Formats: sequence, C-alpha cells, structure tokens
Amino acid sequence: MSTALATAAAGFGTGLSLIVAIGAQNAFVLRQGIRRDAVLAVVGICALSDAVLIALGVGGVGALVVAWPDALTVVGWVGGAFLLGYGLLAARRVVRPGAEALRTDGEAAGSRRRAVLTCLALTWLNPHVYLDTVFLLGSIAADRGPLRWTFGLGAAFASLCWFAALGFGARLLGRFLTRPAAWRVLDGLVAATMITLGVLLVTGA
Repeated sequence: MSTALATAAAGFGTGLSLIVAIGAQNAFVLRQGIRRDAVLAVVGICALSDAVLIALGVGGVGALVVAWPDALTVVGWVGGAFLLGYGLLAARRVVRPGAEALRTDGEAAGSRRRAVLTCLALTWLNPHVYLDTVFLLGSIAADRGPLRWTFGLGAAFASLCWFAALGFGARLLGRFLTRPAAWRVLDGLVAATMITLGVLLVTGA
C-alpha cells in the first residue's frame, strides 16, 4: 500500500471514529431517512459541512477555536436551547402521535425547508463539532506533514459514506415502523437523545 493511500485510509478511519456515535445529528439523519423526507438535502448538508470543517482543521484554523472559548460557550448555549426545543417536540409526538400522512406539494416544500434549517442548526450549533472535527482531527492531520490534505480527504470521504449509508439505508427500517407505536419508540429515543445533549450543552457538562 502506498504512503498516500495509507494516509487516506488513516484519515478515513479517524473520521469515521469521530462521526459514528449516538448524537443529535445522526439521530436526525436517521429519522429523516426512515421518513424518506429531504434525505438527499440532509445528507448533502452533513457531508459538505464536515468537509468544510475538516478543511478548516487541516488548514490550521483549530488554534482559533481554542483561542475563542467564549464563542464556543455561546454556541453551546444556543445549540443546547435548540436541541431542548427539538427534543420537546419529539416528546410531544410520543404523547400525541400523528399519522405520517401524505402531504401536498406545498406542505412537502415546507417540510424540506424545515429539514434543511434543522440540519444546519444541528450541525453548526454544536461546539463539539468544532473541537472534534476542526481541532482534534486537524491536529492529527498536522502530524502527517505534506500528506495532511490526503488525510483530510480520507476523513471527508468517511463522512460522506457514513451519512449516505445512514440516510439512504435507514429506509430499510421502514417496514418495521408501519405501526404508530413503533414511531413513538423512535421519537422517544430521539427526544431522549436531543434533551440529554441539550442539557449537557447548556450546563457546559
């Protein structure tokens, strides 16, 4: 295996290890995938956002993240409040489940807009994204010297593969969620994830 290929593989593995975890973003992508709602847009936003953040980290912007702890604190408060709100909405769906009815074109367009805005918020209002992707991954890439961009490319490709698999593969679970009770379980897990992470961000834990 060539040095460049080995470096890209290392970047892929490192990126995957940071992305594959239970979190607000992954829970949202999973739910959108199961509902088959704006999946391409959501997957694209997640993958492209990670690519931008990885590029910033490889380019050495991680030092700025560490230099502005107050900015990360503010992002944590705002992001935490958003997650709490989203989690409470999911909890309301558990208590008062609604049918996944067919939507009109106008309602579908509104749903896509909400999905896009929610995805952007879940991605960019999470301070851990900056610490993990920009600072940590950027620091690891710096050790690769002239091959740091190859390492970053491997990490970005891992992000694309993961979100594509999560978003488009989630539809395979659709047959297990034909009953409202199954959706209540899913929304309960989403609510628990969002509220827990929201509390952790707001309290700075």
